[in-house]
Amino acid sequence: MEIIPVIRALEHRKTGVALIALQIALSVAILANSLSVVQQRQWLMRRPSGLDEANIFSMTNQFAGPVADLSARIQADLAQLRAIHGVVDATAVQSFPLRGYGASTGVTVRPDEKYSALNAAEYSMPPNGLHTWGLRLISGRNFKAEEVRDFQIGVDEGPASAAIVSQALADRLFAHGNALGQNIYLGTTAPTRIVGIVERAQTPWAAQSNGSGPFGAEESVLVPRQWVSPIFAYVVRTAPGRADALLAVAQQRLFALSRARIISSAQTFAETRAEQYRSDRALGLVLTVVCALLLAVTAFGVVALTTYWVSQRQRQIGMRRALGARRANIVQYFHLENLLIAGVGAVTGVLLAQAGNLWLANSLEIARVRVDYLCLGAFIVVALSQAAVVWPALRAASLPPAAAIRGR
Repeated sequence: MEIIPVIRALEHRKTGVALIALQIALSVAILANSLSVVQQRQWLMRRPSGLDEANIFSMTNQFAGPVADLSARIQADLAQLRAIHGVVDATAVQSFPLRGYGASTGVTVRPDEKYSALNAAEYSMPPNGLHTWGLRLISGRNFKAEEVRDFQIGVDEGPASAAIVSQALADRLFAHGNALGQNIYLGTTAPTRIVGIVERAQTPWAAQSNGSGPFGAEESVLVPRQWVSPIFAYVVRTAPGRADALLAVAQQRLFALSRARIISSAQTFAETRAEQYRSDRALGLVLTVVCALLLAVTAFGVVALTTYWVSQRQRQIGMRRALGARRANIVQYFHLENLLIAGVGAVTGVLLAQAGNLWLANSLEIARVRVDYLCLGAFIVVALSQAAVVWPALRAASLPPAAAIRGR
């Protein structure tokens, strides 16, 4: 079938062609960017934290009233938790990956670089912290007992002498060398030696992505401190498959030691992860619904306009049938006509998607849309448009040759 006659026929319907092409262009632009955003959020939600996630639960503990010996109370609680059958280890910390809040610190490789310091998540970590969390030490050693000091808010104990960093932070600080054994500076002029490197330790904040924002999602530094405060979190690691069952047991054991406490946010790490990424899942759902509605509107628009054109051209269709055109030829004609309109709209939509994504990337700091998502968005909309024209095209093909004689 020749394209030139189809193009000439479309020239007489410029308004309808322009409206459908614009609708398709907008659908492609919105769909491509939505697919890109949803994929990015899905990637963020699937990032491993570095913890033994399947076998960890946590709970926030707050002692009520004045506590005479806070450190001893915490150690007594930890001993009670570790005595539970099925518990592998337990530790008391200020924060942990994906908790939602925590501390950060400036990190430099020279003491005079404080204005260009990298921001990294800072975890206070006793020696058994790596074992409790399930962090994988890939180089160096764990903290020694003599390196660990109790840390209380408002009490300046000076800089830590040793630190363990995540692989992501080590690579960023020492891109062309081995970070192990190197000195770093944690907001002070006193050096802190890197004694170990863990494979992964995600920050407490779920919104970060590697390489964007003030610091990456896996750029963390662990310092040898035992967090001592009236409010903190217990992180407990259990034998495989026991986390859900032992969560309630752990709370009962702590209340058996003392009722003068408040326990909140008691949940498995799976629940912690779900809570932190709730907004991302909601965004993905909203974008999915919006795209589905937009595609439905586009499809109905194609059906309506093509049906209108069929009703206007019954005489011409009947004449073609009388001159020997088969039903397949009529269907092919309307598909080709729609393909030309959808093709122009898709190309325009790809350009709009790139322009819109450039604005979003600059204003909202999201990643640039990939070419494959532009192509996928254009393909989905064009394929949907072709599917939408099937019913009106079949109606046109069903017109008998006598329609031209009757003038219908």
